[in-house]
Amino acid sequence: MTRVLLIDDDIELSEMLKDYLEQEDFEVVTAHDGETGMHEALSGNYALVVLDVMLPRMKGIEVLSRIRMQSRVPLLMLTAKGDDVDRIVGLESGADDYVPKPCTPRELVARIRAILRRTRSADDNNEPGNSITLPPLVIWPEKRRAEWNGQALELTSTEFNLLEVLAVNAGRIVSKKELSEQGLGRPLARFDRSIDVHLSSIRQKLNPFNNGGSLIVTVRGKGYLYVKDS
Repeated sequence: MTRVLLIDDDIELSEMLKDYLEQEDFEVVTAHDGETGMHEALSGNYALVVLDVMLPRMKGIEVLSRIRMQSRVPLLMLTAKGDDVDRIVGLESGADDYVPKPCTPRELVARIRAILRRTRSADDNNEPGNSITLPPLVIWPEKRRAEWNGQALELTSTEFNLLEVLAVNAGRIVSKKELSEQGLGRPLARFDRSIDVHLSSIRQKLNPFNNGGSLIVTVRGKGYLYVKDS
C-alpha cells in the first residue's frame, strides 16, 4: 500500500480523509501540528505528504520550507479557498500542487493519484539508461534526475515533470493546457497560476548556470517554449 502522511490540525476532517484514503488502498498516518508533521515527513517513510497551511506549533509554509531543505518527497498543500497568497507562496516554496479547503475526499484522492502517477510514469515509459540531451541540459526520466552543465538540479516532482515535458517538446510551443495535463496530471483550471509559478522556479534554478538567460521562453497567449539548439 502507498503510504501518505496527512498533516492537519482539524482532527475530525483528518479522520474523515484518512478513512476515505484507506478505502482507496492508501496507508495513512496523521499528524496534527507542524513540528510533529515536519519530523515525520523527513523520516523517508512516505510516498507523498498532504500539508495544511494553518497549523499549530509551526505554520505550514515553514514546515514546507524545512522539508524542502532536506527532501524532494511529493507534497500537496491544503489552502483556504480563494487564498491566492498562501497558494502562490506554497508553490514557490516547493509544493507540487494544492487543493483549496473545504475539499471533497474524492478530489483529494484524484490530486494525490495525479502526482504519484506522474512521479512513477517514467519507470513505465522509458527504457533504463535513456536520456533527453539538450546541452547544457540532460534529463534521465527513469531516474528522475536532471543536470545542467554537469551539475545536479534540485527539482520538486512537479518541476521535474514540467521540465521533462518542455524538453521532450523542445523547439515546439507547449500550451499551458498541455503542461497542466501532462505535468500536473489534471485539467487546467481557470485563473490557475500554478504553471507560471513552477516555471518561474525552474528558471531561477537554471539561471545561475547560464549567466542570466533562460532557454524557457514565454510565448504570449500560446504557452511556453524550450529553445532548442541554443
